Amino acid sequence: MPRSQKPSPPDAAGAPGPPRGDGGRGAIFTRREVADFILDLVGYSADRPLYEKRLLEPSFGGGDILLPAIGRLLASWRANGAGIGPLRGAIRAVESHGPTFGATRLAIVGFLRDRGLGAGDAEGLADAWLAPGDFLLTPLEGEFDFAVGNPPYVRHELIPNGLMAEYRRRYGTIHDRADIYVPFIERSLGLLSRGGSLGFICPNRWVKNRYGAPLRSLVAKNFHLRVFVDMEDRPAFRSTVTAYPAIVVIDRARPGPTRVARGPQISAPELSALAKTLNAGEPPGEGDPARELPVVGNGPEPWLLEPPGPTALIRRLERGFPTLGEAGCQVGVGVATGADKAFIGDFEDLDVEPSRKLRLLTTGDIASGEVRWGGLGVINPFDETGRLVDLRDHPRLGRYLGERRETLAKRHCAKKNPASWYRTIDRIDLGLYKSPKILMPDIKAKAHAVFEAGGFYPNHNIYHVTSRAWDLRALQAVLSSAVAGMFVSAYAVAMRGGFLRFQAQYLRRIRLPLWADVPGRLRRELAGAAMARDLAACDQAAFELYGLSPGERDELRAHSAQPGSRPLP
Repeated sequence: MPRSQKPSPPDAAGAPGPPRGDGGRGAIFTRREVADFILDLVGYSADRPLYEKRLLEPSFGGGDILLPAIGRLLASWRANGAGIGPLRGAIRAVESHGPTFGATRLAIVGFLRDRGLGAGDAEGLADAWLAPGDFLLTPLEGEFDFAVGNPPYVRHELIPNGLMAEYRRRYGTIHDRADIYVPFIERSLGLLSRGGSLGFICPNRWVKNRYGAPLRSLVAKNFHLRVFVDMEDRPAFRSTVTAYPAIVVIDRARPGPTRVARGPQISAPELSALAKTLNAGEPPGEGDPARELPVVGNGPEPWLLEPPGPTALIRRLERGFPTLGEAGCQVGVGVATGADKAFIGDFEDLDVEPSRKLRLLTTGDIASGEVRWGGLGVINPFDETGRLVDLRDHPRLGRYLGERRETLAKRHCAKKNPASWYRTIDRIDLGLYKSPKILMPDIKAKAHAVFEAGGFYPNHNIYHVTSRAWDLRALQAVLSSAVAGMFVSAYAVAMRGGFLRFQAQYLRRIRLPLWADVPGRLRRELAGAAMARDLAACDQAAFELYGLSPGERDELRAHSAQPGSRPLP
């Protein structure tokens, strides 16, 4: 979900809803085929004595997953001729939204009556199964053999401070800007019995992002990520929603291989067949719609769910070469002002002292692969030491900012420090402005590294790489190559349409030889390829730089030739 949208609070469907101006919850409902797929993956099937098992649904909403589960439970119970007593403890389902709770309870009672249960038994089972309240705070007894659902996806800043403080006190996986589905997973995993299985459809961001690190560490240490199905760009819900969903199946068992599938067709036959492949005793073979990877968990590190070839190559390069930072390169991001309309404008029209404005580059200015300045400038309220200038010493700047003071003073950074009301959120570094650097747009389908000789400042959606150790033209070739793209595609969160986030945290994962270890001939080839903007030559020189074998080159060519990637020579 794009961060510019505001999802609704935790809701009946447990999924993010579209922005609503009427105070509605914007509930998103899981399609029946997907619900059955999740139940198949965790093994909640009617041919097992489900009435002897316990199932947890932490945010049951309209019953999209819960009602199919009840249907399977009843089929198992009838086939084995057991009394009604065991059914009472077979399900525990929680829902926080009162009206939804009531409506779904009535639907469950009707569902049970339609299948031959008397009114008293139907009412009694519904009351035994359903619990109103916040799953993260509701007491629950015992362990569960299955946990299934579609947990809520709500940004932490939308949750009242007191409630979030209580969540943080209880759940160690709430880290950085973690969304609320993260502690839902943590608590559900903690309630699993030995050998139990969790099957959730939820955003896939936690498997890569910084905020998912504690949860990844928990899974890597105590659980087995058995199945990962990427549902991005698939209509998994009964309405159109901007999200990046995936289905994860995590067992309370020793870590082991993970079976991965991507983009299945949303149809009952297709998903049923895929579940059989993913649950089969033998690993998937050639031609199967899934593949098996070795253990993907490595403490808090992002999960590498890519094909085995690129993953093995990444691991080899990580063992053999230092990181970008260790090789003498620094990564940062352009300036965030907090009020672009006030700080940014046409360079010539910014009526301040010449020393108080800098030429600014946007992503459009470097789209061609070279710097083609569009004429924008940014106000610089900092001196060369990084301190805010005194507006009394710069009357034109003082007048310009004073006319915009009402807007600037409303920003969080200004409220926090009223005396610095005219600062940009990020400190502007004149040294960076003057220095040569490599610029890389945040969101791009492929690595796009542009050399800038100095005299420009990057905007907030451009990352920059500087180095006193490496020749920047040679570094540009490496950062433009398929090797760098492989690292970012493995660690970064993919956006809709196959775009990647070339953020600092991912760029820093690129491995790079020390400049002193690069032969003179190869130095010249790298620099020449970059200056000629010859991507094929950048790739060939990078292959040699990293000592890629013919097989590794073929693996990387095949990986880069997938949809959304440029073909290699």
